[in-house]
Amino acid sequence: MSSSAVSTRPLEPYGWDASLTDAFAPYGDEGLIPGRIVRVDRGACDVLTADGPVRAETALGPEPDPTKLPTAGDWAALTTGPKPEIRALLPRRTAFVRSASSKQSVGQVLAANVDHAVIAVSLATDLNAARLERLLSLAWASGAQPLLVLTKCDLIEDPAVLAHYLEDARSTAPGVEVLAVSSATGEGLDVLRAILADGTSVLLGQSGAGKSTLANTLLGEEAQEVRAARDSDGKGRHTTTTRDLLPLPGGGVLIDTPGLRGVGLWEAESGLAQVFAEIEEFASRCRFDDCTHDVEPGCAVLAALESGELSERRLDSYRKLQRENAHIAARTDARLRAEKRRVWRIRAGEGRAARRLKGMDH
Repeated sequence: MSSSAVSTRPLEPYGWDASLTDAFAPYGDEGLIPGRIVRVDRGACDVLTADGPVRAETALGPEPDPTKLPTAGDWAALTTGPKPEIRALLPRRTAFVRSASSKQSVGQVLAANVDHAVIAVSLATDLNAARLERLLSLAWASGAQPLLVLTKCDLIEDPAVLAHYLEDARSTAPGVEVLAVSSATGEGLDVLRAILADGTSVLLGQSGAGKSTLANTLLGEEAQEVRAARDSDGKGRHTTTTRDLLPLPGGGVLIDTPGLRGVGLWEAESGLAQVFAEIEEFASRCRFDDCTHDVEPGCAVLAALESGELSERRLDSYRKLQRENAHIAARTDARLRAEKRRVWRIRAGEGRAARRLKGMDH
């Protein structure tokens, strides 16, 4: 089956476009068909193809890098027949990656090919600025456009208090649109729907942030089962344990994710520069290019701190995340070097074994 014979029109509402047609062409010539991964569960994938959904096993070969494994939002080339297999993934435009919650220096892709990274934060609890800065750094680094959604705004009866929350959030998320929404009253949802109608969006946040309720409201159905949040701390309990790609009634698709407990940085240098843009701007005025913003004379960052232009909390958060990102990068480099040495040892052993066999033949 050639690529020209594959009908991709049913995939267009899910984001299929001309660039994907070009990227898929070589696989179409091999008789494979395209599909978008909706869900990954225990290594198998639910994939939406032009002929409908299928369950496919992965056949990508040995892959030591977890960031290359299939995830929700990936476009795949797969075989046809009663037991479809994913033979390749098309190049990703964007990828939301965090450091995996383990002692190994590996990344975990939460969603691929997303246009909007929607970070949900509940107004039922105080804003955790440091955690928000961490999520925003990963969102910017993913290549997607971050969007901050303050959920459960119906709980804030005083408009002045709500305005204060919005101002606080905007100061923590420079360059990011901030919306206050309520799934209970519908406030702010029309604006949110209009934004999400264009492309693919991933919904991120802690358990209890109102993600699943918001997803159900946007989808107009109980796509994600939700349990009531605990009144004492606003933390919800829900059954979203995998990532799902779901079409929105007004256009666009939504990837809902499990509540994020740990959010480790992963190659987030560009994201940190966006989140802490004002610190980066101050740093560009320092006397020394390699200024550590600690004790050096002529440090514009310390001057901004002393004048009140920069808060101590922001600078502490910036320093902490910069250190963490550098530490993860160093550990990752060491792991990759160790992996290369392991591959070299295996190949050297195979070469020695082959030479011994050749000697025995003679």
